[in-house]
Amino acid sequence: MKLSERILQIEESKTTGLMDLVQKMQAGGTDVISFNAGEPDFNSPEPILNATIEALKSGKTKYSAVPGLPALRKAIAQKVQTENGIAAEAANVLVANGSKQILYNIFQAICNPGDEVIIPSPYWVTFPEIVKLAGGVPVFVDTREHQLVPELIEQAITPKTCAILINSPNNPTGAVYSEADLRAMGELALKHQIYVVSDEAYAGLTYDGAKHLSLAALDSRFAPWVITSQSFSKDYCMTGFRVGFMIADKALIKAINNLHSHLTGNVCTFAQFGALAALEMDPAIMQQMQETFQKRLDVAYPLCREIFDCVKPGGAFYLFPNVEKYLGERFADDDALAEYLLKEAHVAVVPGSSFGAPGHLRISFSTNEENIRTGFARMKKALIG
Repeated sequence: MKLSERILQIEESKTTGLMDLVQKMQAGGTDVISFNAGEPDFNSPEPILNATIEALKSGKTKYSAVPGLPALRKAIAQKVQTENGIAAEAANVLVANGSKQILYNIFQAICNPGDEVIIPSPYWVTFPEIVKLAGGVPVFVDTREHQLVPELIEQAITPKTCAILINSPNNPTGAVYSEADLRAMGELALKHQIYVVSDEAYAGLTYDGAKHLSLAALDSRFAPWVITSQSFSKDYCMTGFRVGFMIADKALIKAINNLHSHLTGNVCTFAQFGALAALEMDPAIMQQMQETFQKRLDVAYPLCREIFDCVKPGGAFYLFPNVEKYLGERFADDDALAEYLLKEAHVAVVPGSSFGAPGHLRISFSTNEENIRTGFARMKKALIG
């Protein structure tokens, strides 16, 4: 068998690989607490389901416009103006198959072979692989207590740099970036004429008064150099629908649409009608979900602190504790610790090394409070006694 060098350098997503393993264990009768989940545990809201079913019944099963249904693009433009403060029209919007395809499309469009993309660490597991698929070179820069350090990012910029890739609220840390740091990213984009790609998949999930800010909304000067990626997956509990979108300069949207037309074409037509319903439904539905996540964080964080050192997240639905005190003589690394917790405590967590942060674990609190209490009790017994 022969494979391309491009594919040989790409690794399987460790989060999806772990999910497959956990599902096999659960199917075999093992009671595993899934703290590895990267999706809400709620069902998609009824208005979304009803609109999707009605679209199916009424024959909305044909091809549709490649960049997205016109009504959906218009609604998304209105959404980002109202909720995020981003000045946008329908022509600034492209709909694709979730955040992964959005990011794939972006870097295929802006990255030449050998171009560098700066990625603050810790980072979502898919970021470096998508850059490599575009022929780019990921350049990792440390954060400080999970927050951006603008001076370190600027030091990493070279003549080969084409973009900075940021993610707030952050997966895996839950960090919500400050306005000052976001503005610093915009100024770097202007100074060096590079893009800032802002992944905002968890824009609607913040806690304890933290506020998500979109870089593209902070200064009109930044707009030509900022590409915003958002998704219906997390905020609207639509992970299986595979609907995401990007907001960018009209010329860039047109160029990416050319690529999109040769990849998948339109996103599933009836799924787009579900997404449109998500934007039209009562906001109180999703506010209730956000409040539930806040309660879960209030339960999970103190329990986590009984076992690990942990910075409290401001958004998303993850804790990202430092576990270095357990490493060394007892466990070789965070991978070994995660394997032990799965086998001995039947609790699934994701090693921090998957996110470029060895010595950490990602713990999702996207499950009910009973599971949260049970899972942390099992980990505490396995590690402390």
